[in-house]
Amino acid sequence: MPVTKRSSPKIQKEPMVTPKKTVEDYDLTNKSSDISVPAGGEDERKNETQSLTTGAGPIAQPSDFAKTAGRFLFCFTGLQVSYLTWGYMQELIMTTSFEPTPSAPDGRFPSAAFCVFSNRFLAIIVAMIAVRIKHGAVLANNAAPLVAFAPCALSNTMSSWSQYASLRYVSFPVQTVFKSSKIIPVMIMGKFLKGTNYPYSQYLEALLITIGVAIFSVASKSSDSDTTTEIIGLLFMCTYITFDSFTSQWQSKVYDKYGKANVDPYQMMLGVNSSAIIMTTMGLIVGGDIPKIIEFFKVNPNVLQYNIITAITSASGQLFIYTTIKEFGPIVFTVIMTTRQMISICISSILFGHIMSWKAAVGASLVFGVLFYQIRKKYIASQRK
Repeated sequence: MPVTKRSSPKIQKEPMVTPKKTVEDYDLTNKSSDISVPAGGEDERKNETQSLTTGAGPIAQPSDFAKTAGRFLFCFTGLQVSYLTWGYMQELIMTTSFEPTPSAPDGRFPSAAFCVFSNRFLAIIVAMIAVRIKHGAVLANNAAPLVAFAPCALSNTMSSWSQYASLRYVSFPVQTVFKSSKIIPVMIMGKFLKGTNYPYSQYLEALLITIGVAIFSVASKSSDSDTTTEIIGLLFMCTYITFDSFTSQWQSKVYDKYGKANVDPYQMMLGVNSSAIIMTTMGLIVGGDIPKIIEFFKVNPNVLQYNIITAITSASGQLFIYTTIKEFGPIVFTVIMTTRQMISICISSILFGHIMSWKAAVGASLVFGVLFYQIRKKYIASQRK
């Protein structure tokens, strides 16, 4: 009996040690944190609980989603507010009959060139600040010379001037839908400047957009208080989309020549607006618009406020464009801006009394339907990469 008592404890100790070694060797404690007890005891258990409740650590996916959603909401709201306000002010300045002056007896704002100038003036200030913050100097780090931006600065100035001037002859909804047809001159400019080849499907999409724009333009009706669609207005819009298409293709050419690593969007903004401000200033002087504008502002000081708001929203819109593309890519940006076009048509129709027939609605639906189809196609292509 004594011998039995001495051997019994030895047999019990060995099985107790063996399971511990097996668990540590195969690291079973890491398979499920809900079942196993952390090696650090109660303190680490508290830390794990805090990680679940506060969102710290790798399992805090809801917090990351909230941050991403917050950034998207910020960009979406910024783009919508900036460009919806900008579009409304554009139409208000160029279509409203204010107090008449000797140089503007009809009460219309006498200079589309000044609207372009005010936008460029504030944009160049914002661009200089952005470049200084990012690169530490305004001009020292520019790889591309100023003359490289001159062609697209000229085309950008002409497209903006044509856009403002066209509002004297076409309604804002017609102008907005007409802009969507610039895919055709973009393709032509891409072929001419860069030798780009496009698939036949894109030509078909361009044709459908053109048909939709034609239907909308012909079917749109204006109220008695608005200017009717005239040939000269359509010529201004053709001028706009032609120059605007050249602008985007030339900017792409500058990026290709000097490298996107050497020319960022803020430097592009600075280069284009630096040349554009010189051109618009010369245009105001040569055209003799400065005395007319000063006279008009003295009689209608609220129009000066409208121009300032337009300049601010134009500059803020450019910053939100760069931020949105950087954070979410060009496809998300295109969706937001296409949505903005649809909203702006509705706002303009309500506030300025534009009447839209069912035929015009069909034309607009065709245009935006093709645009959203293009967005979906780009999204699918990006997912396959």
